[in-house]
Amino acid sequence: MSSIYRYVIHSSSPMLLHISFISSSVSPLKMKSFDTSSVVESGAGAGNNVDDDCREKRTGTLITASAHIITTVIGSGVLSLAWAIAQLGWVVGTVILVAFAVIVNYTSRMLADSYRSPEGTRNYTYMDVVRVYLGGRKVQLCGLAQFGSLVGVTIGYTITASISLVAIGKANCFHDKGHGAKCSVSNYPLMAAFGIVQIFLSQIPNFHKLSFLSIIATVMSFSYASIGFGLALAALASGKVGKTGLTGTVVGVDVTASDKLWKSFQAAGNIAFSYAYSVVLVEIQDTLRSSPPENKVMKKASLAAVSTTTAFYILCGCIGYATFGNQAPGDFLTDFGFYEPYWLIDFANACIAVHLIGAYQVFAQPIFQFVEKKCNQAWPESNFITKEHSMNVPLLGKCRINFFRLVWRTTYVIFSTVVAMIFPFFNAILGLIGAVAFWPLTVYFPVEMHISQKKVKKYSVRWIVLKLLVFVCLIVSLLAAIGSIVGLISSVKAYKPFHNLD
Repeated sequence: MSSIYRYVIHSSSPMLLHISFISSSVSPLKMKSFDTSSVVESGAGAGNNVDDDCREKRTGTLITASAHIITTVIGSGVLSLAWAIAQLGWVVGTVILVAFAVIVNYTSRMLADSYRSPEGTRNYTYMDVVRVYLGGRKVQLCGLAQFGSLVGVTIGYTITASISLVAIGKANCFHDKGHGAKCSVSNYPLMAAFGIVQIFLSQIPNFHKLSFLSIIATVMSFSYASIGFGLALAALASGKVGKTGLTGTVVGVDVTASDKLWKSFQAAGNIAFSYAYSVVLVEIQDTLRSSPPENKVMKKASLAAVSTTTAFYILCGCIGYATFGNQAPGDFLTDFGFYEPYWLIDFANACIAVHLIGAYQVFAQPIFQFVEKKCNQAWPESNFITKEHSMNVPLLGKCRINFFRLVWRTTYVIFSTVVAMIFPFFNAILGLIGAVAFWPLTVYFPVEMHISQKKVKKYSVRWIVLKLLVFVCLIVSLLAAIGSIVGLISSVKAYKPFHNLD
């Protein structure tokens, strides 16, 4: 994200990318700081449009940062929390929900404080932060965990969006032919359609221009989560009460002993990972205005987003479990915990698809920026990589197009879409990726950087407590990884290439 670019965006809309060359009068000192995400306006008054690092003036606020976080955190997984609580029971399930909300907010505050280096300079990416405070091989380990997670999520979201769109077709079919009808809808055209939309949206140049998309996605996430909660509450009020228990599913009745163990591990991991947004926290923080201080705004945004998310999680998870009991479906909407009103279920699934369109971009932008930064550093004189071209795009008007950005980002979207088509069980793989990436990105690196930044004395009470937190979360991640591997093995056994997801 710090690669050299010498252009300026003139646009009142994130979709209208009018970019022009900076005049040759810009000083060499400023020129060396420009990159794909840093563009300044030339001419008189240019100093008012740049930040302390000579990049385009950041305009992010508490609202936009909160929207970015909620977009990444509240996913369609909120509708599967009833299943997670069914595996763990009322006590353990609720405790884990609240505990990980507290843990993630706590470690996110540490990470927010690391955005600025000790001397006050900015760090634009998670890897930059780790490089400043920890260095060595930990930088490469951070990159491996972060980008492995980001790539996995973009592929998983392609599958999940298609599942929601398939559910719309099935809901209409069940309404017309009856709930027992054989309704089949192909996933593959829907995955392709999702990919085509992402090809266009991927041309949004950087995180700074994604605020409008995240706000829309946030509204969508609240919409379908509220619908899911409302349907469960209505069913509960009508007298539909499932069989629940303090310890969840019963061995010998609902599940076997081994299933109880593995599913409990997987459920605990699902809850923990449902809060994980540290993978893009630094990139979100880099969109914030410098005043008030970015770390203070980011901490408020984290608290607001996590508090809101936890409230929805508890409502959907607990009310859903009370409604369906130990037989809670994996997802209220796509697994048809409800069939009617079909039009409301259609709308909720459409909201999920729209939300995932925005969330895909939030997770893909760090990937795009990383590759573009490296290519700009390697070939700074290449016109294909650095030059912007003026083109008239239908409905958008005159735009500036960078051919490398167009080709690279389009190629990536095609790649993620094809992988999703070939491996329709990839969401099981995503569970494993989440288990592996959660611990280093959400707990280990933030805690270690906090110890380094605050110079926490070794073997002091604070040091011991922090190390204990790291250890406990490592155990949770390992157990969740084991549960995910068991689930993945089952998925692979049932795998049929290019077979519709039923």
